[in-house]
Amino acid sequence: MDENAKTAVRDAYDALADTYAAERSIAGDELDILDAFADSLPAGPRVLDAGCGQGTPVLRRLDDAATATGLDFSREQLDLAAGTVPGAPLVQGDMTRLPFRDDAFDAVTAIHSLIHVPLAAHGTVADEFARVLAPGGRLLCSEGAVEWTGANPDWLDSGVEMRWEIAGAEATRSHLEEAGFEILERWDVPDTVADEEGATKPFFAARLDR
Repeated sequence: MDENAKTAVRDAYDALADTYAAERSIAGDELDILDAFADSLPAGPRVLDAGCGQGTPVLRRLDDAATATGLDFSREQLDLAAGTVPGAPLVQGDMTRLPFRDDAFDAVTAIHSLIHVPLAAHGTVADEFARVLAPGGRLLCSEGAVEWTGANPDWLDSGVEMRWEIAGAEATRSHLEEAGFEILERWDVPDTVADEEGATKPFFAARLDR
């Protein structure tokens, strides 16, 4: 496990927490997917938002309808989330070692967070999602379309370096299926911040098959 890479991502999100909160959000098709996923859950679900960032959109949108817990690597992001969704349970932790008991949740969301996990650990994260989900639990996650690793030394014009380790859609599907998930649906959403014209980012809805 590349602890240096994980630390670099955490430190970057700490350093640019306010900038990221102001300039990055999900909208349009992505919100429609999130809303449809939320509607598919049982009444009063226990939901883990893995990589919750500043608390939007998942924690804020589910605040009245679910017991939603936010997990993030960045302390600064969690401080913002505490202001966005007062009273929501917030935990600082690592997706490769989720600090929760088995079967603790009915659903997990991981929106734009897997892309920062070291490539060698993507399968481990899928296993951890399966471990903390109750039988039949649901997962909504996003990824990049193709495998890519790299960094931007001046992300969001902040002077802060950010790193990505993207497994790609097919590898992500394999990781989820190997962890015991049944893929229910896949959406390829336009990636409006990608450099390549026509780039997409896949979202997967899955159910734990146990």
